[in-house]
Amino acid sequence: MEEMNEIQFQILDSLYFVEPFDNILAEVKGTEPIVASELKSLIRLGWVQVMDFDTQLGDFKKTMFYDSDNMRAFSYLATKEGMLRHNGFGQKQ
Repeated sequence: MEEMNEIQFQILDSLYFVEPFDNILAEVKGTEPIVASELKSLIRLGWVQVMDFDTQLGDFKKTMFYDSDNMRAFSYLATKEGMLRHNGFGQKQ
């Protein structure tokens, strides 16, 4: 089972609601490259969902595709699995 590090915990802590990358950077104690790298790891694990704003809907929608070189172009939201891990239910006892 995957262990969560402090940066990942802080990222998930900031993603109870859809947040743009700059808000995550402002809330997490880490440099931009480290935060981006850890966010990408959380996306790969399925603990964070990438969100894209749909102008026709006027709301965010989930997307499976994002530009990992331009993290600012998207927003992010913790998944149910991510929240369970963040709150300790998905970790080894």
